[in-house]
Amino acid sequence: MQSIPVDTTRLGVLRCAIAPEAKLSNPETQEVKKDRDGNPVYTVAVTVRQDRRRISVIEIAVTGEPKGIEEGQIVKVTGLTAFVWSMGERHGVSFRADAITPVPGTTAHTKGGAA
Repeated sequence: MQSIPVDTTRLGVLRCAIAPEAKLSNPETQEVKKDRDGNPVYTVAVTVRQDRRRISVIEIAVTGEPKGIEEGQIVKVTGLTAFVWSMGERHGVSFRADAITPVPGTTAHTKGGAA
């Protein structure tokens, strides 16, 4: 699986759409997915809006639970990487980041840019 670095400065305002949730490796047993080092993996749904175009939502995986992030809040995504994958007839793009943090001075109700 090839990784592709993503320039987040070109993505416009990034806003949390769904607060951090543990990523499940087995939904039946509720087992939480772990990274290579045994740390839990979380996902955060983030809205992306470039150049006043329509909004896209991407789900970003990150190791460890991101702290202080609420739905609607502007966030900073560090080290974003895209991975193209395929499994049989299915294919897609997954996203992973080194960190997702709240932007200082913003809350879920801040009007700091449309997203």
